[in-house]
Amino acid sequence: MDHENMNHEYMHEHGIAHSHESGHGHTHSHAHTKAVINRLSRAIGHLESVKRMVEDGRDCSEVLIQLAAVKSALNNTGKVILKDHIEHCIVDAVQDGDMEAINQLNKAIDQFMK
Repeated sequence: MDHENMNHEYMHEHGIAHSHESGHGHTHSHAHTKAVINRLSRAIGHLESVKRMVEDGRDCSEVLIQLAAVKSALNNTGKVILKDHIEHCIVDAVQDGDMEAINQLNKAIDQFMK
């Protein structure tokens, strides 16, 4: 990853407002970045424990139940991101007449809902 992309990712991870030079031109300010990172960390830990369950030969039904819990946690995290994106980024994009941001949101929703 080049320095510019690494800096961009750092800004996203730390909730630092910034503008995109490519793509949509509004600034990003995410109110729930820390909560999303915490949710993702918990989901990663949960998934690691499911992996250990499989390695230990645990009952398939138990594994499936835990996988369902991880999927639910990820879906709920996606909802937090989506709401935050709509409340901040999309509102800004609409005010700026940035239809590309709305097109990108529609594509993202299509991918997320698969």
